[in-house]
Formats: sequence, C-alpha cells, structure tokens
Amino acid sequence: MKNNKYIKILKIIPINYNLKSDLEKESILNSYKIFLKTCNFNIQILIQSSKENLEKNILNIQKNIQKKENKFLKNISDEYIKYIKNMNLTKKSSTKNFYIILSNEKLKGIEYVESFEIIKNDLKEKYFKVKDCLSRCGNSVTEINTKKEILKILFSFLNTRKDIQKNK
Repeated sequence: MKNNKYIKILKIIPINYNLKSDLEKESILNSYKIFLKTCNFNIQILIQSSKENLEKNILNIQKNIQKKENKFLKNISDEYIKYIKNMNLTKKSSTKNFYIILSNEKLKGIEYVESFEIIKNDLKEKYFKVKDCLSRCGNSVTEINTKKEILKILFSFLNTRKDIQKNK
C-alpha cells in the first residue's frame, strides 16, 4: 500500500454463538479473551453487511407451488413467500462478511529486500496467532491471498464509507 505499509487480510467464518450451550458459550468467551491477550499487535476488524437478494429463492418456491396439488402445502408456501418478502422489505435479510486486517510498515534504514522479508514473516506470524486463537473459539480463518480479492474487499469497504459520508 502507499506509505510503505503492508497488509494481510483474513476472512473469518464465525460460529453461531446463539446456538451454543451455556458451557460452550463460556468456553468460547474464554478462548476469545485469550485471543485478545495474545494479539499484542494492532488489528482492524472489518464487518461488511450487504442486503441479500432473495428474488431467486422466491421464484424457486413459486415454481414448486405450481407443481403441488396439495392446498395445504400451497398455503404454507404462500405464507413463507410473504415472510421472505417482509424480511427483505425490513432489511433483516443480509449477509455479513467478517475480516481482520493485519498491518506492518517498511522498516527505515533497512534495504527493501531485507525489510520486505522481515515484514512478510511478521505478518505470517501474526496470521498464525490469529488463526490459532480464533480456531479455538470455533471460527474458521482463511487468508485472502490474491491482489484481486484484497482490492475487492478494500474497494467495497471504502466505497460504502464514501456513500455514507455523502448521505450525511
């Protein structure tokens, strides 16, 4: 990035905490505390929400309704379609993506090749710490590797922020 800053983006696929038992929840919270204590470096947490388009789901249900001869199933399907449309209207149907951004800056006074290797190893070490700790909480952590994916994430986040600022 500009200003000699390097980043690594991690995608987090979370667990559904609400479905866990009280004992599991306590264990998850303790693992999360360990994560926060272990990561003695700066992290940024990015959560992106986007409204889900449910039109394909509705069309599939409507196609299946036409095939059914059972009025009871048709009524249930109609009610379900109303429910989905209501969810879509009230903006309660959304997809959330969770990311952690790790960063490091180029070291001053060190040649580029040496500095780059040091930064690359540091970011890799941070990645493994985050992955290990969040895996203990039950989350899945993957590294975003391609420049295309990274640019897509950053672009969507920055453009959303611009849209928010324009609307104020």
